[in-house]
Amino acid sequence: MTRIGRGCFIVWVALRYGLDAIVLDSVPHPLLKLVGRFVSLGRNLEAPRGQRLREALERLGPIFVKFGQVLSTRRDLMPVDIADELAKLQDRVPPFPSELAIATIERALRRPLKDIFVSFEQVPVASASIAQVHFAVIRDRTGRERDVAVKVLRPGMLKAIDKDLGLMRTMAGWLERLSTDGKRLKPREVVAEFDKYLHDELDLVREASSAAQLRRNMENIPLVMIPEMFWDFCTTEVLVMERMIGIPISQVDRLRAAGVDIPKLARDGVTLFFTQVFRDGFFHADMHPGNIQVSVAPDTFGRYISLDFGIVGTLTEVDKEYLAQNFAAFFRRDYKRVAELHIESGWVPAATRVDELEAAVRAVCEPYFDRPLKEISLGMVLMRLFQTSRRFQVEIQPQLVLLQKTLLNIEGLGRDLDPELDLWATAKPFLEKWMLEQIGPQRLFNEIKAQAPRYAKLLPDLPMLLHNYLLRGAAGPDRLVQELLLEQKRTNRLLQGLVSAVIGFALGMIVMQFVIRVGIF
Repeated sequence: MTRIGRGCFIVWVALRYGLDAIVLDSVPHPLLKLVGRFVSLGRNLEAPRGQRLREALERLGPIFVKFGQVLSTRRDLMPVDIADELAKLQDRVPPFPSELAIATIERALRRPLKDIFVSFEQVPVASASIAQVHFAVIRDRTGRERDVAVKVLRPGMLKAIDKDLGLMRTMAGWLERLSTDGKRLKPREVVAEFDKYLHDELDLVREASSAAQLRRNMENIPLVMIPEMFWDFCTTEVLVMERMIGIPISQVDRLRAAGVDIPKLARDGVTLFFTQVFRDGFFHADMHPGNIQVSVAPDTFGRYISLDFGIVGTLTEVDKEYLAQNFAAFFRRDYKRVAELHIESGWVPAATRVDELEAAVRAVCEPYFDRPLKEISLGMVLMRLFQTSRRFQVEIQPQLVLLQKTLLNIEGLGRDLDPELDLWATAKPFLEKWMLEQIGPQRLFNEIKAQAPRYAKLLPDLPMLLHNYLLRGAAGPDRLVQELLLEQKRTNRLLQGLVSAVIGFALGMIVMQFVIRVGIF
């Protein structure tokens, strides 16, 4: 299909499913509205707008399905009803021919299929918008046969993606110019973000490396299983991983019949997520039920099985500190401090009035304190904060949007398993430890420990610098004096740091005593 033909098909689908009624209602051009109504005569608009949008994306094909999935994570931009409906999008995509999958594998690994695998199942076990999966058996470096899952990219994906992305950028530009809502929703920025996510997912080596990192992080936690990556068989188009066998977590009746402790499973899911976020700052950011299974094998009974690592989230120390202070202020109902943190972080224009932002934050947070703790959704609190912040021109950081989206996933999953799940009681130990590490004496100790090797290397150099200066006398005095002065300044900073460490440790102990007495948690 040519680009013009594809564009016409997209327009026809948009009109067929009444997307013009969503967009053009805010268009100030009566002629465009009239044309849209005329071209789309005879259609049925009784279904809710979110449902019609979801069905249109499914009709347009895999790339648009993936776009809808990414769009559902941007709850800071999307109306709630549309975001909820887009979250239902699943990769119900027909598989591509096995001959094409085999050709891709042989081209990527540069060997015939029979030289790569001991056996290979040509019928795929799963098919998604980006890739499909086949089961196989390989012989590893030790000569042992291993059951594996082979993930193969759809042929021609890059070319198809680039074409559709070009059309999306064009439509986003039209929407931004024609619709008042379009300006607020920032469609071109959303398409650019989708472009990044999609191209990241097209690199299966990147996905394999993310899985390997998560596997290392979780290796001492007997609650989750993450497949081993076989690097000798991994390329940008083909990923070979350990085959995992379990029951999909959405099949609660099967899990219960197998003897799995469902309430414990819900608590374990929250524990795993908060461990990844608050301990490691590296978390699986696509934790919907389709990517999670539960093992019922005797030696790993009841453990989570994580799959599909195309989207992972990371948090820097700055992100963690921002969240720690916001949570502390939230628990104290100190909404002014929450507002000040937004301004100090630079996310809100410096000219923003603190009292106005404080009032907006209070309107979001205060209703939650009249509910039992187990009914409070941290994901919803963050989402409401993001939506409110939009009024103040806040630039929401992508990593925090991923965190909020994943929190909603894990909270929904946990409460589907156990409606009585108390998220806060489960998360409390991690939040307490995390806050101590972020704003307590432990952080000060860790920073001094991290800088100690540098200072240990610096101090022995000072006598040598002085010795060289005395030997060479006036030779290059200016440069030597500058070096000596520089080293002296570094030494002074070291001494100041040590003094500050002692003072900071004392202050930290005082703060900790205050926190314990006041009882933030």
